[in-house]
Amino acid sequence: MCSIQVVVNVIISCAIIVLSSLSFSIIYYPTRIFHIAQAIIMAISAYAFFAFYFILNIPCMPALIGAIIIAAIAGVFCESFIYRQMRSRDLTSLAYLIVSIGLYIMLQNVISLYFGNGAIIISSSAIVVGHQIFGAYITTVQIITICVTIVLFIGVNLFLNFTKTGKSIRAVSSNPELCNIYGISSNKIILIAFAIGSALAGVAGILSAMDTNMTPTFGFNLLLYGVVAMIIGGVGSTRGLLAGSLLVATAQHLAAFYLDTKWMDAVTYIILILFLIWKPLGFSGKRLKKVEV
Repeated sequence: MCSIQVVVNVIISCAIIVLSSLSFSIIYYPTRIFHIAQAIIMAISAYAFFAFYFILNIPCMPALIGAIIIAAIAGVFCESFIYRQMRSRDLTSLAYLIVSIGLYIMLQNVISLYFGNGAIIISSSAIVVGHQIFGAYITTVQIITICVTIVLFIGVNLFLNFTKTGKSIRAVSSNPELCNIYGISSNKIILIAFAIGSALAGVAGILSAMDTNMTPTFGFNLLLYGVVAMIIGGVGSTRGLLAGSLLVATAQHLAAFYLDTKWMDAVTYIILILFLIWKPLGFSGKRLKKVEV
């Protein structure tokens, strides 16, 4: 039974990591910006849902949609008023990283100012054991998380491969200057990528907060797991995200089961270090392909 429970826990964690990784990568591909502030966007969406649903008493679905829209708006704001201005000045990657960390710290303190630093539980019902499957337990929120992740992962892959905007994102990822020559506005495409990536981050933040709890900093570890999964899977490979997320989730829960929960983060970064040394291109094993416009 314990081993089955570990498998179920791995699947649940993998689902959240996939969403986090997908949200980060869809922004990273066309911009090459290490958007650390994505972590606070996850928190913003969760706290926005909490405010809409529990404080303003807005029905659940409108509250969810409103919180995700706020996450998308926050991402668009970062791109339009900060990153785009920095791109026009041709600043270095280090400058983007520093600014992104600054955004994270500033917005985290804003959340702490209004909601406090304590943990908040997004639940209006009594705590239940969950559904039993082959001796393992899984909650309704966790089932929803897995289903939503599957739908969004398939949807994003179809979007990137079969829609004009998705192909444009891939093209900008490959060569933004050439895209501008062919009449594809790289700034517009990057803005769309920020909106989509931030909305996905919002979904990940809300689902994670519903499953456990939330604090102003809870999105940081969630984002880092996603970044590690992206690097392990291979930058530029959305399918590799799935393999990377599964490896990270499996390593974390095996470490928790056989060692201690304190080892979950350590094992994650040990795997990252090993990949960076021995397989720096990740599971994909190849660099980004050029995408024709």
